[in-house]
Amino acid sequence: MKIEIEEVSSHEALPLLSLNHVSLLCRSVWASVRFYEDVLGFALIKRPSSFNFNGAWLYNYGIGIHLIENPSIDHEFDTIVEPRPINPKDNHMSFQCTDVGLVKRRLQEMGMRYVTAVVEEDGIMVDQVFFHDPDGYMVEICNCDSIPILPLSSCPFKPRMGSFKKAAPSNCGFMEKVMMESLSMDMMNISF
Repeated sequence: MKIEIEEVSSHEALPLLSLNHVSLLCRSVWASVRFYEDVLGFALIKRPSSFNFNGAWLYNYGIGIHLIENPSIDHEFDTIVEPRPINPKDNHMSFQCTDVGLVKRRLQEMGMRYVTAVVEEDGIMVDQVFFHDPDGYMVEICNCDSIPILPLSSCPFKPRMGSFKKAAPSNCGFMEKVMMESLSMDMMNISF
C-alpha cells in the first residue's frame, strides 16, 4: 500500500465534517464487543468482508468504534493480574450523558472500578466518571456540555512556557485559560 502525503496550506482548514470513528487494538475482540455493547450501548454493525484480520465495528451516538484484535498487545500493566490505575489525566475518550448519577449506579451494579471528578468554573459544575475498558483504554462519561465553548479569539490569552500564573480577570475564566494553555503545550509536544 502506497501512502501519499499532500501538504496542506496552514491558512485553509481541511473540509472535515465530523469525527467518524475511533480505532482500538484489543486482546479479545469479543470481550471488547461485549463491553462496548453492554456498558456503553454501542451496536455491532457490518464491517467490510475484505478485511483479512479479526475485528469488529460498533456504532452509536454518531460515532463508530473499530476494534482490531491483537492478542499480543503488551501493556504496561496486565489488567487481569493488576488493575491499571485510573488517571483522569491519561488519554481517554469522552461521552456526554444526561445523568451522571445513573451512570455511577450502573457501573456499581456491574462491579466496575471507576473514579469521579468535579470541575467547577464560574459556578458551573461538571461531573466526570472515568473507567477502563477490558484493554485498559480510559473512558470518561460526563455532563461537560454545561461548560460553554468559547473561541480562543474571544479570550485575551497568550500561551506561555513554564508554570501557570493566575491571569488578570477578563471575559474568560481562569479555567478556560489553564485549559487552553495546557492544550497549547500539548500541541507543541506533538511530533509527527
